[in-house]
Amino acid sequence: MLYTVVDIETTGNGYKGSKITEISIFVFDGKNIVDEFTSLVNPEQNIPAYITNLTGITNAMVRNAPKFYEIAKKITEITEDAIFVAHNVNFDYNIIHEEFKNLGFDFKRKKLCTVRLSRKIIPGLSSYSLGNICISENIPINGRHRAKGDAEATTELFKRLIERDDNFTINSFLNPKSRQATLPPLLDKKIVDDLPETFGVYYFKNEAKEVIYVGKANNIKQRVISHFYDKKKKEQRMCLETAHISFTETGSELLALLLESSEIKHFYPIYNRAQRRAGEAVGLFSYEDQRGIIHLAYNRLKLIPNAIMKYYSVAECRTFLESLCTEFELCPKYCHLQTNVSSCFHYQIKECKGVCCEKESVESYNNRVKDAIKSIGIGAENLVIKQKGRTKNEIGFALILDGIYKGFGYLEIHQSEELKNPKDYLLFVEPKKDNRDIQRIIAAYLKKKEKLKAIENEKISI
Repeated sequence: MLYTVVDIETTGNGYKGSKITEISIFVFDGKNIVDEFTSLVNPEQNIPAYITNLTGITNAMVRNAPKFYEIAKKITEITEDAIFVAHNVNFDYNIIHEEFKNLGFDFKRKKLCTVRLSRKIIPGLSSYSLGNICISENIPINGRHRAKGDAEATTELFKRLIERDDNFTINSFLNPKSRQATLPPLLDKKIVDDLPETFGVYYFKNEAKEVIYVGKANNIKQRVISHFYDKKKKEQRMCLETAHISFTETGSELLALLLESSEIKHFYPIYNRAQRRAGEAVGLFSYEDQRGIIHLAYNRLKLIPNAIMKYYSVAECRTFLESLCTEFELCPKYCHLQTNVSSCFHYQIKECKGVCCEKESVESYNNRVKDAIKSIGIGAENLVIKQKGRTKNEIGFALILDGIYKGFGYLEIHQSEELKNPKDYLLFVEPKKDNRDIQRIIAAYLKKKEKLKAIENEKISI
């Protein structure tokens, strides 16, 4: 069996933006190096100063070097019918694959990762970077962060891994059913194998056990694995840092969504952006003017005692108000979206029924405003949203009291049958903070439930 041990240097702009500046390939038969190809590569873009400081490769050095398409045939030929080996193989492989893709060629090779192999065959090291392993194994690197020096050192490391592979680890990694080549290099396959196929929340952690990403899933194992196949730059960078994964089963999708939201705001993981916002700053409220017209308005949250809904910014609040105006045919003037006007512009284009110019009765308009307010959030009632539990003998639930989310919890089925009042559930709830994202999640769930109920009633009536 032949192996091609590969190392590349790049311009360092992520998988999609990186271009190769140097490539080195050692053809290895398991005992000896039988061929080698090394070349600088003109990346056809500027090499950033920090990359030059790391590798020593300058723009002047690559100016007259061959461009990738000029050496593509040689790379194809030398790697054909051989296993593609690299230290953190997905990095080198994906960038080479992207270079070939830009040429209209689908580059496919079987892969082996010496980081993952080292973790299995040489366990217990504090770090599995190439530099650290080579120090541990007394392997010299003649030119660190240069393609030839790193490829040659990786070849020597791979040779030693083959010699110590008493448990046929390499064969198991090459098994088509094994996902070893696609897993993050720092992550133990057993961790992935032990993930449940249930509803819940999962946590990606780095080597320091810091949470770097929180996600929710209907099938935890399936969702986690999908990250490893994702080609987005952010996903690939995140997977490279992932060394540990933990999880919490929830029993239902709603409880997974609620837990995910609160955990993101607790850990503020660097790879979660959507819900990593600070506390709400703006509140939506209503009031009645001298004519009896109900206004919808917004202000800083601390100036509003009983906000109908909270928002993270004025822009978010205005966007929501605009959607309400469209859905319920409200007047932008009385939603404080258009100011210092006698009649709103929407009346001229027939999107407002004319309450602003006395063409519609106050009562008729106010009824629609009340409907709009009723549609916002989860209302002011006490509510226990019951869900499936984590086992057959329990139920999960989310608790809302006076329109405020209190948290969620779990009960044995026989215990839940004894509780008659929503406030009784407070004894079993895990307290959580209420916020805009939580209200949105619960409101969406309740609306979906209402729609399903309406469809079922329609079927029954038919």
